[in-house]
Amino acid sequence: MAQRALRLYAGPAALAHIRANGLRPEHIGAIPGAAGGPKGLILGPLDRFIFGEWLTQSAQPVHLIGASIGAWRMATAALTDPVPAFERLQRDYIAQHYELPPGAKRPSAEQVSREFGHNLQAFYGGRIDEVMSHPRYHLHVIASRGKGVLQREHRLLTPLGYGAAFVANALQRRALGRLLERVVFSSAGQGGAPAPTPFALDDFPSRHLPLSAVNFMPAVQASCSIPFALQAVHNIPGAPAGAYWDGGITDYHLHLRYRPPAGSPIVLYPHFQRQVVPGWLDKALTHRHRATSALDHMLLLAPDPQWVAGLPQGKLPDRHDFMTYANDLPGRMRVWTTAAQAAQQLADELAQWLRAPDPTRLEPL
Repeated sequence: MAQRALRLYAGPAALAHIRANGLRPEHIGAIPGAAGGPKGLILGPLDRFIFGEWLTQSAQPVHLIGASIGAWRMATAALTDPVPAFERLQRDYIAQHYELPPGAKRPSAEQVSREFGHNLQAFYGGRIDEVMSHPRYHLHVIASRGKGVLQREHRLLTPLGYGAAFVANALQRRALGRLLERVVFSSAGQGGAPAPTPFALDDFPSRHLPLSAVNFMPAVQASCSIPFALQAVHNIPGAPAGAYWDGGITDYHLHLRYRPPAGSPIVLYPHFQRQVVPGWLDKALTHRHRATSALDHMLLLAPDPQWVAGLPQGKLPDRHDFMTYANDLPGRMRVWTTAAQAAQQLADELAQWLRAPDPTRLEPL
């Protein structure tokens, strides 16, 4: 028997709903997209199935929430024809390459930011209005804004600021808010104001701002700007002055206090692991990886670890592969393409389960 690829994890409210009602497209109220860089490549087939086939069978509004690569994925979902757009995203992400200057071991943050900005322009140029005016999808892009010593990017002060952020976060997650705040850029709801978020904002210092055609590009680039690997994005139009970095710093896997609409109570989460880690600085703090009541409405889709062990190198693609393969672009592209193609099994198994949702397949989140 072939190794099963997909595992399904449910919070108690999601489990009760599926036991009583099954799961239909109209039950979905929100879809998060995590930070995680190349790991997100294995979610491409799920994205194409969910947004290209399954959700098209319903008409309810759906909130799309993304940080870092998750913001790129969720914005892609809101394009008019998402399937070829997701296929292009996968091709472009796998093919990205930064030529190293002579003697350099890695590209500079300035180089990566410049080329990444060009890639975003090539991908979304002329199509931002499709995202902003989508009849069903409300997009929420999360970035992290520096405060205090991190308010501006600086060669010496920024490393010191992130060192202080590491210590503050280790003591208490909310203490991180003294140095970084969550900023949610939301596309327009009724009356032109930013659409209400499908999650509470009082668990961590936060701002809620409009996402528009004017600030779409810098907001998405900021959400993807990993500290030290890319430059911060400064002075986003319509937002307070300051430096904006990767949304995954404050909200790595979007462990948010979800409050989906009553008529569409399920938060459907295609993810690359079972754990929903709150912030990037919590990666080593395993006691913060447990599910909480914030995730009660969540149905999380993730690859089985044994299936992952069968991928090239026995793992998901990750950012370390850029160093492992250095200038061996064909080698890295081959490994990442193999993993992305294997992930079609995840989508196939989800489609099969959705034809007759079996609650006994659901595991506790």
